[in-house]
Amino acid sequence: MILDIYTHILPDRFFREMSRVSPKLENIGARLRGVKKLFDLDLRFTEMDQIGDYRQVISLPNPPLEEIAQGETAAQLARVANDAMAELCAAHPKRFPAFVAAVSLDDVDTALKEAERAITTLGARGIQIFTNIAGHPLDEERFKPVFAALALHDLPVWLHPARTATMPDYAAEAKSRFEMWWCFGWPYETSVAMARLVFSGVFDRHPGLKIVTHHLGGFAPYAAGRLSEGYDKLLKAARARNEPVPLTKHPFEYFHQFYADTITIGSVPALRCGLEFFGVDRVMFATDMPFDTVGGLHYVKVALEAMDALDASPADKAKIFEHNARRVFGVG
Repeated sequence: MILDIYTHILPDRFFREMSRVSPKLENIGARLRGVKKLFDLDLRFTEMDQIGDYRQVISLPNPPLEEIAQGETAAQLARVANDAMAELCAAHPKRFPAFVAAVSLDDVDTALKEAERAITTLGARGIQIFTNIAGHPLDEERFKPVFAALALHDLPVWLHPARTATMPDYAAEAKSRFEMWWCFGWPYETSVAMARLVFSGVFDRHPGLKIVTHHLGGFAPYAAGRLSEGYDKLLKAARARNEPVPLTKHPFEYFHQFYADTITIGSVPALRCGLEFFGVDRVMFATDMPFDTVGGLHYVKVALEAMDALDASPADKAKIFEHNARRVFGVG
């Protein structure tokens, strides 16, 4: 069996509610509706059948709920999304064995209640959050209960990058150019969020916490040497100033406690780098289906081809394709 842990879906009921409460998203809505496999299940299932025994864990696509609405409106959107995804999983258990709950961290208390409902009542296997919450970093004090709650449930936090063209590459410019906000910005967002979480002490507070980083951990595997060296210098400087070091381990060691998916858009060297960094027990197969620019099953096909090209044992590939997901968040 192939279990794809990071795919996106746009339930019709959620889309209608999103359009109603946030009409300013008309352009984004039109773009999302242009990706037919987000909502056309017949088309989606026809393509999935080409792979064989292939199943998907579903979650909402961008944009983050915090950017769509606030307060009770955002909370209602999360409820509608989770109800709709739970219904899809119940109706098509061989297609969608699990979903990742949506929450709006605009209101943390309400988000915690919705996460609890989605997990205990609807069967969600974790929650999806974004690398920044309407521009705020994840290490703010108010977000600590979110990680504590998921650690208590022993379920993962899926960490998705959030960055748009409105975030410029240079302070002198008004917006990002040449798709740099996506090509470089998303891996950067992921890596910075990982670092801020490490230095917040989240893994010391919750040693078993599971955070699944999208796109194979951003730049972290590639920048392993820089991370190790950079944080050596940071620790030495802190000690020279007699400043306390709040972490119990070297900062670099915590980066290996994250989990990651295999989304490298077919890059075999990147996949090898990520596997070496995280270890085969912390990497799970994913494709970002149905988002791609070529059409058809491009993202799925290049992900499978990259796996074929790996010099890994059948047992290790089986871990990545299926067994790690079963162990990490109990998907059958």
